[in-house]
Amino acid sequence: MTYFIGFIILLLALFVLGYFIKKKYFKEMDRLEAWKIDLFNRPILDEMSKVKQLNMTGQTEELFEGWRNQWDDIVTVKLPDLEEMLFDAEEFIDKYRFKKAKTTQQEIEDKLQSTEAEINKIVEELHELVGSEEKNRTEIEQLKELYRETKKTLLAHRHSFGKSEKYLEAQLEDVTKKFHEFDEKTEQGNYLEARELVLGIHDQLIKVKNNMADIPQLLIECQSLIPAQLSDILDGYREMTEKGYYLSHIQVENEIEGLQEKLVEYLGLIEETKIEEALEGIGEVKERIDILFDLLEKEVNAKHFILQNEKGMSGLLSSVLEEHDHLSNEVKHVQESYHLTESDFEIQRHLEKQLATVTKHYDILMEKININETALTILCEELKEIKTHIEMIQEEQENFGLKLQALRKDEFEARETLRELTKKVGETIRLVSKSNIPGLPEDYKYLVEDTNESIQNVKLQLQEKPLNVSALTQYLEIAVLTVEKLSNTTLELIENVLLAEKAIQYGNRYRSQFPSVAKGLSDAENAFRHYEYQEALEQAAASLESIDPGALKKIKATVVKQ
Repeated sequence: MTYFIGFIILLLALFVLGYFIKKKYFKEMDRLEAWKIDLFNRPILDEMSKVKQLNMTGQTEELFEGWRNQWDDIVTVKLPDLEEMLFDAEEFIDKYRFKKAKTTQQEIEDKLQSTEAEINKIVEELHELVGSEEKNRTEIEQLKELYRETKKTLLAHRHSFGKSEKYLEAQLEDVTKKFHEFDEKTEQGNYLEARELVLGIHDQLIKVKNNMADIPQLLIECQSLIPAQLSDILDGYREMTEKGYYLSHIQVENEIEGLQEKLVEYLGLIEETKIEEALEGIGEVKERIDILFDLLEKEVNAKHFILQNEKGMSGLLSSVLEEHDHLSNEVKHVQESYHLTESDFEIQRHLEKQLATVTKHYDILMEKININETALTILCEELKEIKTHIEMIQEEQENFGLKLQALRKDEFEARETLRELTKKVGETIRLVSKSNIPGLPEDYKYLVEDTNESIQNVKLQLQEKPLNVSALTQYLEIAVLTVEKLSNTTLELIENVLLAEKAIQYGNRYRSQFPSVAKGLSDAENAFRHYEYQEALEQAAASLESIDPGALKKIKATVVKQ
């Protein structure tokens, strides 16, 4: 009984599952059926009726027959075949042959897509044909008006176009032929071919119109403006040559001859209405003319610069040479009093070498200017280079001179510093005497000796002839450090003495009560008697802090108030 119930439940489950699968497939069938009906109801015949309003001859007739045959094939063959396939798919679904049904549905969808693409292509070609006829009608009139205007302009201003007038006339005559060809294509029903003619006529007329706008100006440039510029360049070149300018490197006459030949070539292109090529070539000629003007102008500017700076450069060089002699004498004088390093002498030798180089360069340049066989622009650059070199030498001379002067300044400052250090040591010693210190620790005595020795070393360095400023500076730095250390150590010593005394006095109140304090204070007193004030303070402070925390802080406060 249990197996029977299970079997019944399984059958029921399979039935329900089959029902939902069939429902899904039938839903797809409804979509495909609706698609087929939509294709069948497309208004292709209505669209084709628009073509009958055109001249049903030639290309139009041929296209129309083709579209009609395609549509008849779709309606009588392809769509009925699809109907049969739809019936087969439904039968497969009813028989639960879902795999076969799915394959058939996919085939139906593929055929529907290809059929729709074919219908859309027919409609597109129909619209293109009808639209071409409409556009042709509108645009051909506009083009004829443009043709009349262009023809009228050509006739009215034919003198402005020179020999290119006959080429322009021929191009317009060709447009006239294309108008006739357009009418023939239209009458024959070849609207698409007529459309191509319309587009070609448009491009040709626009090109003629643009050429007619450019040609007069180009003729003026080639026949008048540019030749005048070439003549100006040649006149300027000859005038400059007469004034002594060296211009062989520019080759002006050869350049102008070449450009004149180019102008003849480009004038021929203009006459043949090859405007784009002519424009490119004329642009290159103009660029070359600008270069020639620029080269000549640079020669003029170079001469102006040379005339303005030649004498000044001579004076500048003389000034640098005089300064060099002055520095040489200064070095000899300074050598008597100060020790100069090898780097100082290297700077002097470097300056001598640089002066020799720039002097030789200047002499050669002056010779080139006198011979006049070198372009002034090149000489101008050389003159600028020499000027830069001289200014660099001037700066190095100035720095070297300041360095020599600094030796005296360093000596003076060292003597001033020595006086201040000596004074500070004396004040420190007097401060110790006034403080009534019982005695001085050994390390403090050694520090005083070191300080006096460092000051004495500075004095000995200052007595040397020639004076070695570098060594003097090193000894002076040591002296400054030792004096500073002595000053700080002295203040610390005096403070320790005072604090140690106060701490011992403060701790006497605890001697009888605390044996540890009594012992610590005795050790502190013993250290104090041996002038070990730092140790005495530490012993006393340690003893007091153990029984009276913050005692040292209180003692320091009383010392500060005093």
